[in-house]
Amino acid sequence: MDAAEWDARYAQSELVWGAPPNSTVVEHVYGLERRAPVGEDAPELPRALDLACGEGRNALWLATHGWQVHAVDYSQVGIDKGRTVATRLSRSVRTRITWQCADVTDLDAAEITGPFELVLMVFLHLPAERRRALLRRAAGMLAPAGTLLVLGHDSINLTDGYGGPQDPSILFTPDDVVADLGGESEELHIRTAERVLRPTEGRDAIDALVVATRPGPKIAEIEPIGAPD
Repeated sequence: MDAAEWDARYAQSELVWGAPPNSTVVEHVYGLERRAPVGEDAPELPRALDLACGEGRNALWLATHGWQVHAVDYSQVGIDKGRTVATRLSRSVRTRITWQCADVTDLDAAEITGPFELVLMVFLHLPAERRRALLRRAAGMLAPAGTLLVLGHDSINLTDGYGGPQDPSILFTPDDVVADLGGESEELHIRTAERVLRPTEGRDAIDALVVATRPGPKIAEIEPIGAPD
């Protein structure tokens, strides 16, 4: 679906995806240590990037839980609805969210560079080459100890799950995402790569989940005082 099609879909009802955040996002983000960046010009709060934020349900939840959020989607209607929902929140929470209508596959044009302590790619489905390029770019924008969370409809959801896109070329497995990221390395630790069942009005949907973390800064060992030469 292109931006115009998403605009039309978001215009049809109050909230297409509902107000609550995705439960898998909550489960894996809630326990993160929200470590704010340090430095003279560093922001007071840890920074999160929500790619393809839609109507902002995850971005809004992050903001209420102490994150400074950059929420991006190419549907202006979706962005506007997110802003409208945000007006119901306190001013201090509203000001934690930057809304931007932009193509997430061209972050240079959107002038989004990072770094971020958290990057979300939730139900963002692209052809394999574009997905791979965006995943690697997203991982490259992580701050030290930052986390990348990728969640989407698994390839086997077509046959064994429920709902979701019916085009197999834009679906993926956890192994696909890990391969796109270049696997486990000194630059990126794969913490979770698994399939997740999600209850729906029909049978369970099957999602692919990958959580990866950039290593934090190394702490030099300090020789104990009085240690022998």
